[in-house]
Amino acid sequence: MAMVQVTFYGRRSAWAARTTELSDAVHRTLTGEWGIPEAKRFHRFVLLDDTEIVAPSRGPGYLVVQIVCFSGRSHAAVRRLLHAFTDDVVPALGLPVDDLEVVVIESPPSHWGIRGMIGDELALDYRVEI
Repeated sequence: MAMVQVTFYGRRSAWAARTTELSDAVHRTLTGEWGIPEAKRFHRFVLLDDTEIVAPSRGPGYLVVQIVCFSGRSHAAVRRLLHAFTDDVVPALGLPVDDLEVVVIESPPSHWGIRGMIGDELALDYRVEI
């Protein structure tokens, strides 16, 4: 069950050789802040040619992390996660703080289809309401 899916958008030249490091840093943050079980890692990498990302005021390591998840986490829990990206992920990757953008997109469980079931029919082994 994937109630938290992470998609990374960045330049292939900067991130292709670092996907494991990137995945590990972000997953540590998700398990620490939101209690996502270690085994629930669902990460996708969309690595683009340098010309396919236009962000003139950002460095070559510019990265967008999109987190799509079930709705239900409190405003405070989302804020803690976003602060943890700045406090933990940025230094772990040696990334300038200006080169990381994170967006959390929440969707009700009833809007997910997973393993032939609707998301609100699933029995989760962790809490979403934190």
